[in-house]
Amino acid sequence: MKRLRLDTVRRRARRSAGMDLGRGPRWDLSDRWRSSRPRWADIAFARRMLAMVFAVLAAVLAVRGDPAAGHLEVVVAARDLPPGQRLTDADVIQAARPVDMLPAGAIRDSAAVLGSTLGTAVRAGEILTDLRVVGPRLASAAAGTPEARIVAIRPADPAVAEVLRPGDRVDVIAAAEDDQPRAGPPPRPLATDAAVVLVTGGEGGRGRERMVLLALDAARAPAVAAASLRTAMALIVR
Repeated sequence: MKRLRLDTVRRRARRSAGMDLGRGPRWDLSDRWRSSRPRWADIAFARRMLAMVFAVLAAVLAVRGDPAAGHLEVVVAARDLPPGQRLTDADVIQAARPVDMLPAGAIRDSAAVLGSTLGTAVRAGEILTDLRVVGPRLASAAAGTPEARIVAIRPADPAVAEVLRPGDRVDVIAAAEDDQPRAGPPPRPLATDAAVVLVTGGEGGRGRERMVLLALDAARAPAVAAASLRTAMALIVR
């Protein structure tokens, strides 16, 4: 009996010799959990996490929207351009602009304006519209009638053309020839309240005669155009 008790005490002593004093046995729960968890469960967990990440990204993109959505390509000036400039490939480029910022009449295709003449000065990056180039739309807007026409005339006094600017209003009178008698009633205006669309020649166009482009309604445009072939026109600024 005594020997049995002695053996028990010895065995307990040997077990306690390999243990840290004041601490019991340590259990690594994470190791046990990993060792008991099957491999397919880890793969399924990773797939679920990836699915959650993709779902969050999709939600963020849906809220943010496509950066290219809501934009349209329009024609803009590639550099500062003066009035009367005949547009070439070097003058215009196409660029994307937000739809809600596009002006009415914005030109979408650069081919539509190549060879056209600018009616006003344009800054680099400015969107070109149908009212920026000389054409039917500009004539209609300037004259205030859909049947407007643009007529080029040669002013009798070049100094008048120096002070004219697009948007000015003038009366057009056929200038009297030197061999015509000056007695009698004053000449009647061929057109009144005509809108100046563009003045060509002069600065930037030396060597060319000054020409004034006027927007006139369909009734007066033929008479002014025919008279301009015979004589220079006198312009009265209103």
